Amino acid sequence: MINKLKVLISEYKGIRLELLMMIGVSFIIGLICMMFVGNITNRVANAYASSFFTLSAFVIAFIFSFHLLTQRKIKYIITIAEGLTYISKGNLHYRFQILRKDELGKVAMSINAMTEQLERQLQKEREIEKSKMELITGVSHDLRTPLTSIIGYLDLLRNKSFQDQKEYERFIDNTYKKSMQLKKQIDDLFEYTRLTSHDVQLNLQKVDVRSLLEQILFEMEPLFAENELSICKDIEAKPLYTCIDSEKFVRVIENMLMNALKYSIKPGNIKVSLTTDERFFSISFSNKGIPITKEQVDCLFERFYKVDESRSNQSTETGTGLGLSIAKSIVEQHNGKIELVHDSGDFSFIVTIPLLHQN
Repeated sequence: MINKLKVLISEYKGIRLELLMMIGVSFIIGLICMMFVGNITNRVANAYASSFFTLSAFVIAFIFSFHLLTQRKIKYIITIAEGLTYISKGNLHYRFQILRKDELGKVAMSINAMTEQLERQLQKEREIEKSKMELITGVSHDLRTPLTSIIGYLDLLRNKSFQDQKEYERFIDNTYKKSMQLKKQIDDLFEYTRLTSHDVQLNLQKVDVRSLLEQILFEMEPLFAENELSICKDIEAKPLYTCIDSEKFVRVIENMLMNALKYSIKPGNIKVSLTTDERFFSISFSNKGIPITKEQVDCLFERFYKVDESRSNQSTETGTGLGLSIAKSIVEQHNGKIELVHDSGDFSFIVTIPLLHQN
């Protein structure tokens, strides 16, 4: 019985209990006024008139006292209604002052929380829209250059504006190179948009990371030799098995190596290391290059970002500015991270991935 009474009292805490108390206080004030007026009217008026005046005194005192007692509460309700009107007009910076701890206070807190969430969502939508515009601008800029060159060479060929067979072949070769550059940029863009979508799923398979890394380094070694670069490996001989999406992870390694190839000082060395512990494995790509500023370091993994072209090897093709962004997206999909350690021209990109022993 006592427990039921406690439950009943707890249910009526807050605004309901406060309203009941206000009604009770107003009723008592009304009774006092009725008794006071009744004592006076009984002396000067008949019974009918006395009953009328005493009842009127009770009603007037009850209404007046109840109005005074509920005035602050009603004012707070009006404040909430006016605030909702401001919010509905788009003023998402409006916040209620939490002056009460009852149900009205909870309503105000809930509205504040809802407004903050709407404000964050609107800000996110603005950032997405801005990101789309930057993407369109970056794509238009990067695709225009090779496309203009292709059109120019084709126009020269169409009008037979070449002097001899050698110049003709040079035009054809340049057109082919620009076409391949355009294809690579389109492929990079497609890969980036696909990786940044929310419905991408990894094809996890058990892979020997050491063997995969060795194979990629072996295949790319001639390209590095052409650019007066040698690869120094620090890789343990024993296999390192884990579950990764091998196709996407190959893209990570190739992008990191091509970034080192482009921005290394020639001649020089590129050191590739593979280390592991009980929980993670890490691959580091180290090279010497021209120092960059902290602002440039902070922007390296942003899409379409390119550092000063004077830092790059002019014999290599201009990149899209998506290579590191693609690598970062793939690494993060593997619940890993990619970071840069930079000190006076010594660059080390470190890719860290959790070890998974089951698919």
